[in-house]
Amino acid sequence: MIDLHEYKLKLEALMPELKKLRAALGIEATEKRIAELDGLMNAQDFWDSPDESKKVLVESKRLKDKLESFRSLEREHDDVYTLIELALEAEDESLDGEIVSGTEKLESDVENMRLATLLSGEFDSANAIMSFQAGAGGTEAQDWTQMLYRMYTHWAERHGFTYKLLDYIEGDEAGLKSASILIEGTNSYGFLRSEGGVHRLVRVSPFDASGRRHTSFAAVEVMPEISDEIEVEIREEDLKVDTYRSGGAGGQHVNKTESAIRITHIPSGVVVACQNERSQHQNREVAMRMLRSKLVEIKEREHLEKIEDIKGEQKLIEWGSQIRSYVFMPYTLVKDHRTNFEIGNVNAVMDGDLDGFINAYLTKQALGE
Repeated sequence: MIDLHEYKLKLEALMPELKKLRAALGIEATEKRIAELDGLMNAQDFWDSPDESKKVLVESKRLKDKLESFRSLEREHDDVYTLIELALEAEDESLDGEIVSGTEKLESDVENMRLATLLSGEFDSANAIMSFQAGAGGTEAQDWTQMLYRMYTHWAERHGFTYKLLDYIEGDEAGLKSASILIEGTNSYGFLRSEGGVHRLVRVSPFDASGRRHTSFAAVEVMPEISDEIEVEIREEDLKVDTYRSGGAGGQHVNKTESAIRITHIPSGVVVACQNERSQHQNREVAMRMLRSKLVEIKEREHLEKIEDIKGEQKLIEWGSQIRSYVFMPYTLVKDHRTNFEIGNVNAVMDGDLDGFINAYLTKQALGE
């Protein structure tokens, strides 16, 4: 039997946090702006300017999603509080499990929304495009890259996000050489931008018959999916376009003709690829969207004036450039070298439990450290 009064105090202690969130999210201003946008959308001449209409629709959906997320949190709080009141009144122990799980979920959701208020970047609310690239080391590095791919898709699922495979090149014997996915969900880029960089693995390799310990590296790149409203000037003469036959983790859905597209932006050296759409035309559209997103992300990150200023310098996927280490042997530890946040349960991390690392990074960034 749980102490219901203790859980009631927990719920009451969360009320000031909800009020802070209401203020930080600007809920009153959001409601007012939604009403204004609804007025615009109900006007007879709303569709006279399709480009402007689209911007209004995008803003309206973003604000309504934010408002609904906060209202959902309030309802969640009220529901658990009501359960506690009912259990106290009826002296009913059968509700204990629901109260415990509901309180834990509420505390987690409040913390996640608090962190969402730290996302102030221009593209933080956007979907995220993640790319994975194996470092030197053959099969061992390719297996590690696939482990990272699995880790981030599990993280997405835990947060109710969806992901779509864009490109996938299998490893020679196991794992993968490279892959790209689109993770769709509000603030997915804002949360995941902290994950870009080189990731280091230390373990006893399952591919080494001698049972020796190996160190492997893989690179993760994260960029926002740039909407069509943002203009990016890319000259056709600056592009090198290659076609090749699709292959990899697409199974029967991969088109076996030469429909896959690889585009190289010659001035910057940026390369993107897409193979998972049905036609060469669709793959090219997705690849161009990836290229636009990648160029804008680099421009913003490096504080450049224009796309042409991108030099295309690449960090090596090797020792000394890693942002995080995952140690399976001789002990278990995952440590982020930028924040010093660490977790001993490496298996939980590999199953997508990354919130501690993301939270530590966002908090440190917000404090200007």
